[in-house]
Amino acid sequence: MQDINLKVRLILYNKGKILLLQQKKRLGGNFTLVGGTIESTEYATQSLIREAEEEAGLLLKPEDLQLVHVLHKRTKNKGHRITLYFKATKWNGEIKTGEPNKFKDVVWFSLESLPPNLSDTVSHVLREYRDGIMYSEFKS
Repeated sequence: MQDINLKVRLILYNKGKILLLQQKKRLGGNFTLVGGTIESTEYATQSLIREAEEEAGLLLKPEDLQLVHVLHKRTKNKGHRITLYFKATKWNGEIKTGEPNKFKDVVWFSLESLPPNLSDTVSHVLREYRDGIMYSEFKS
């Protein structure tokens, strides 16, 4: 059976800034977007709402999520990964590091001054998103 996995990520804006999670050093130490794998019992927005609360304390509503990019990427073992990127500008909750075993911090950054240790995939997607491109393929 072919290896195909589906993921969701959140592009969350507030006052011209984007929210990023910083991974623990043992996991690479890069900055990344909130999100994760879509479980077999979930739809994409359900998964993103769950992941956002678990990882960053964010409470999102399905009607506040807008699909803004789809990324197709090959995995190291020749599988396929499809990631759906949703944008939100409204949320509730207190922003915090909800999974301290994985993430060191939750930080707001201006799109014009993103951290140098942003993952290659996130850098690619944010460029495509800012250019209004809905679909891309990432070849690493």
